[in-house]
Amino acid sequence: MEAVSFDNLAIIAAVAFAAPLVLGLAPWLRAPSVLIEILAGVLLGPSLLGWVQADTAVQVLSLIGVGYLLLLAGIEIDFDQLRGQVLRVALLGFVVSFALALAVAYGLWAAGAVRSPFLIAVMLSATSLAVLLPLLKDTGLISSRFGQIVIAGASVADAVATVILLSLFFSGQPTSLESRFVLFGVFGALCVIAAAMIVAGGRVTRLSGVLLALQDTTAQIRVRGTFVLLLAFSIVAQRFGLEAILGTFIAGAILKLADRDQMMTHSHFHEKLEEAGFGFFIPVFFVSSGVRLDAHALVSSGSALAKVPVFLLALYVVRGLPALLYRPLIGGRLTVAAAALQATTLSFVLIASQIGEQLGLITAATTAALTAAALLSVLINPVIAITLLRSTPATPAPAGGSPPATGQQ
Repeated sequence: MEAVSFDNLAIIAAVAFAAPLVLGLAPWLRAPSVLIEILAGVLLGPSLLGWVQADTAVQVLSLIGVGYLLLLAGIEIDFDQLRGQVLRVALLGFVVSFALALAVAYGLWAAGAVRSPFLIAVMLSATSLAVLLPLLKDTGLISSRFGQIVIAGASVADAVATVILLSLFFSGQPTSLESRFVLFGVFGALCVIAAAMIVAGGRVTRLSGVLLALQDTTAQIRVRGTFVLLLAFSIVAQRFGLEAILGTFIAGAILKLADRDQMMTHSHFHEKLEEAGFGFFIPVFFVSSGVRLDAHALVSSGSALAKVPVFLLALYVVRGLPALLYRPLIGGRLTVAAAALQATTLSFVLIASQIGEQLGLITAATTAALTAAALLSVLINPVIAITLLRSTPATPAPAGGSPPATGQQ
């Protein structure tokens, strides 16, 4: 049997360690860690220095990383906030956003710039929840009225609608669209049954007592159970002709729903999951995405390079303009900040573009242009938002979860 080398993985792990350390030592950089990780991957990968390759070990852990990222996205959804006026505005915002995305994508297709306009529309409709959550947490705005509205909009766009659309219409499984819809319905029913069983199991006194006894020992039983759930839902989703990322996201949402009474899991359970994910698996995904990025395809073609500002402008149109719906809730200045944050995307573009390349729907040059535009959005937009937020203090969200109908903060 051929020996597996961990040389490439060791370098990627070193980059994952160094990226936040560099930012901590040089806070004036004001760049998200994921941006440094991807750029380091491009620098060290085949596109430039050629020191790192995406071998089997890297690909396997990268696949776990993207699944873990979607799992945490599902966990981060605040179902108590996703209701009432906030939910209505978030859903309306995504409808407007997707309509704009279809118009922009089919315009690009008519101009011969892209091959699959519907896939491009889905990609342009996403907001990077993985980038926004750390930013809102670090600035203390996660529980503010502004923060909850932004999270609601991003949850619908990044963690629900686009994942489902990608899974339904761009699965690599050889099944018809009609069959996929039926299978999706059956898969959804199984998810509901699984969620009910998890909730019911947590209320069994003997079982919950054992879980409580083992959760902080070397068994770490709840963390192990999460990995079982992640892998099981990934496999089931694939068996039903859907993308594995949909299964991982739903696994996270089920964990969140099962923990609604705050008594079924340990108070540090989610922290443990974040430590495992952001500590290793997720950075491996981001660094390896940079390694796999074909930068030559971007710089070797003038048309590919010209697509970068076009895609960046499309993000502002598709995701930024619908934020105007938030103006009656948070006022003008914070609406601009919300628009900048909503136009920030990265992780979903990386996931969807890799799937699109595998299906032959987009070229390597288009993937590179989309990734470059997404990287620019991560570099520029949070700085714009933070500048606006510093001059406008945010108020906490109301206890009921629905912000007031009007009012400038």
